[in-house]
Amino acid sequence: MEQRNILSAGQGRLTREDLARRLAAAAPAGRRSAPVPPDAPPDAPPDGPPGAPRGDHDLNPDLYRPQDELIAAAVLVPVVARRGGLTLLFTRRTDHLDVHAGQISFPGGRLEPTDDGPVAAALRETEEEVGLPPRHVEVIGRLDTYVTRTGFEITPVMGIVTPPFPVAPDSFEVAEVFEVPLDFFLKPDNRRRDSRTYEGRVRHFYAFPYQDYYIWGATAGILVNLSEVLVPDSEG
Repeated sequence: MEQRNILSAGQGRLTREDLARRLAAAAPAGRRSAPVPPDAPPDAPPDGPPGAPRGDHDLNPDLYRPQDELIAAAVLVPVVARRGGLTLLFTRRTDHLDVHAGQISFPGGRLEPTDDGPVAAALRETEEEVGLPPRHVEVIGRLDTYVTRTGFEITPVMGIVTPPFPVAPDSFEVAEVFEVPLDFFLKPDNRRRDSRTYEGRVRHFYAFPYQDYYIWGATAGILVNLSEVLVPDSEG
């Protein structure tokens, strides 16, 4: 099992206090968004009929099916307060899994009957997947819920993690735990809008290629939401 800390020069513009302040000042979590035309630039705001929640359908309006019954899920967006600056902690799923094999994700999963809401679920799943106990996570808020084409409604829970902290990934689910400077996701040039043909149809999605990692799908969509919170339009 591999754990890598990937740090770079130029990070550290934001402090943990900045993060908490901007998250608190943002629109209430769960804000509704509208689909974005596939040919719009990567940093274009939603442009379409209101009423759809944030999700895969932002770039693929035909995927929005309000009548669908969604499965509640939650992920932790772990912000690591490193001395050199803030980073985000990710997992790379193992290649043998039946669903999302090899993909980059935040730790998390579906809500269980024993969970006392999304925060409890995100913390439980993080400990199960990564071995990071809840006592090391300071929850500071939530981002918008995110609906996937596979029928999950994900609540992203923001948390600050202060080193040192233990990491013991579940070897069945997690191939690697790694960090990327938070600042990387706040630069518009690092965000792409890519597409693939799936079941005979072209699907569009956000992506953040970083070194050997390709972060896309729901994880990238959540990162777009985070960048909107931390770099408001008024700040360029």
